[in-house]
Amino acid sequence: MSNPLSRIVAVLLVGLAGLPVRAAAPLSEAQLAAQIDALFAARWKKDGVVPAPLIDDATFVRRAFLDLAGRIPSILEVRDFLDDERPDKRRIWVDLLLQGLRRNGGDSYSGHFGTVWGEAIVSPLGDERRPYVSLNFQTWMTQQLRENVPYDEIVRRILTSGGNGRGEAGSFYEANESKPEELAAATARVFLGVKLECAQCHHDRSGGGWSMDQFWELASFFTPAGRLDVPGKKRSVMAAFLDGKKPQGAQKANAEGLARWVTSPDNPWFARAAANRVWAYLFGVGLVDPVDEFGEHNPPSHPEVLDLLAEQLVAHKFDLKYLLRSVVLSGVYQRGSTTTHPTQDRPRSFARMAVRGLSAAQLFDSLAEAMEYHAERGTPNPYADPSRRLTPREDFLNRFYSQDRSVETHTSILQALHLMNGSFTARAASLEHNRTLKTVVESARYTTEGRLETLFLVALSRKPTEEELKKLTAYVDRGGPSGSLKKALADVFWAMLNSAEFRLNH
Repeated sequence: MSNPLSRIVAVLLVGLAGLPVRAAAPLSEAQLAAQIDALFAARWKKDGVVPAPLIDDATFVRRAFLDLAGRIPSILEVRDFLDDERPDKRRIWVDLLLQGLRRNGGDSYSGHFGTVWGEAIVSPLGDERRPYVSLNFQTWMTQQLRENVPYDEIVRRILTSGGNGRGEAGSFYEANESKPEELAAATARVFLGVKLECAQCHHDRSGGGWSMDQFWELASFFTPAGRLDVPGKKRSVMAAFLDGKKPQGAQKANAEGLARWVTSPDNPWFARAAANRVWAYLFGVGLVDPVDEFGEHNPPSHPEVLDLLAEQLVAHKFDLKYLLRSVVLSGVYQRGSTTTHPTQDRPRSFARMAVRGLSAAQLFDSLAEAMEYHAERGTPNPYADPSRRLTPREDFLNRFYSQDRSVETHTSILQALHLMNGSFTARAASLEHNRTLKTVVESARYTTEGRLETLFLVALSRKPTEEELKKLTAYVDRGGPSGSLKKALADVFWAMLNSAEFRLNH
């Protein structure tokens, strides 16, 4: 059985992780955004940090579409937003994005975040099962988000799915091979922000301070008897939570009891871990970073902000859209990414927005938007039918499977060559296949300047600068190397789609 020392450590760890999330009155999105800004303003003043200026409308609409819809806006959406003269248009458009702009029979919000949360919850597998399991789970997650199921309920459904014919939520079990030790590690890491793996074989000396018994006590919830023999030790342990408490009453020594404890508002980690993951997604860096290493050794950069976000997430019954809307409307989110003062170079000061590489899905869907490409429809899970050829999107995602950290994403040479020379991207600069490019090039009502402005809005969601317009107008008017105006415009568009500005969110 567990020794008294591990219980003392557990109690101390709860204190270090923070008390249970404080009950708080619900704030509106505008109120929460204002409090976030006030906390950061006070911290910047104390630390002598000069924040970057707020972004213009063109930068905002591109950033918001990429973050909330997973793609760049269409040229019509860009023009509508830029022409919108309502003083609160940013809030209005964020609402529209979170309501889900209709695309291909679904909505952009749930489809995009089904992928985002799917990749976070079902860890990538290193074998042929990865695409199949991941897509199954993402399909299920998309449906939960379309129905706006609260995050705590989503997690309860995942943890109690059992992985035995209980729907795609069971992919969480399949991804972890239904092994108690794998499920325990994944549950702690993904839903509590606690990296417990180091305690599987010995006392955790990486800074978390978790004991071997604590690891196997958590794993015991995934066994029928709620008990496990500790490998290599002549003892067994009973199921116990990470705060040292034993399951009682409705909190039985099984996955259902664990799910109740994990998602409880009284859990000192759950709401904070969820809020931190949302923050890390939007900024590229978490308030606790890495996001799965909560502990005394890795305190949050802004604990008062993390507590505020967690309190309001609980107050709003784990409504993910509420949290996303509030943070996106804050001035902190709307800071520029260009360094304008040396004090902005500390990433965790959040004095400017980090430049983030697009995910594989964001990159493909943005390319598809720019070239008006309608993705081929396949079976619900093409990996279940190996005889079927992958669609361009599926092939693209396989080649560009993303790195762990968006702020450190660098396109490999192989991937860059595929992007620059691949058949899909070649179609983007083809007059035969790109309707937008064809219209711009062949319409008699466009001047060269008008054609270039349109292409900039299509690809980069902004108008060209005076210098860009002057240089490119001269290039196009002389027809580029081939002496053809049409080919010169196609060259310019191809260069935009392959530019760092297109491949990054900034």
